[in-house]
Amino acid sequence: MRKDAAKFIVNGETYEELVESNTTLLELLRDNLGLTGTKQGCSASGNCGACTVLVDGEPILSCLTLAWSVRGKNITTIEGIARGNNLHPLQQAFIDRGGVQCGFCTPGMILSAKALLDRNPEPTEQDVKEALAGNLCRCTGYVKIIEAVRAAADSIKGGCITW
Repeated sequence: MRKDAAKFIVNGETYEELVESNTTLLELLRDNLGLTGTKQGCSASGNCGACTVLVDGEPILSCLTLAWSVRGKNITTIEGIARGNNLHPLQQAFIDRGGVQCGFCTPGMILSAKALLDRNPEPTEQDVKEALAGNLCRCTGYVKIIEAVRAAADSIKGGCITW
């Protein structure tokens, strides 16, 4: 199959990559760019949410998205939300509140939660549940995950952290 060059903007950096027309965004991120925080959990069936990334601020399943369809758009992975050595409030809240068990679902959960907080800085518990509905936790740590998202919202809203 023929490979063509395309430009991708990932975590604020521009990459020009040779990709085949059937290359998924997940494959591009993990295999071409070495961004392995994005996980493959359900063998590209779109059932688990572990591969969730943000494209122009919206959560998408990278296992079901062809890389060509997002060329030139802003792609954010879990590696791109911290500022230097400072974790994003969601990342810190997941650590502080025990929202991480095995950690496999965590990148997708955090990015789905980030999209929620970007559009709704004061989510209710129901808002958080709806935003995370497409993300499955194998360890069933949902209570702590929801607590972590709400704690991050409170810290951002309360001015404890400027993000």
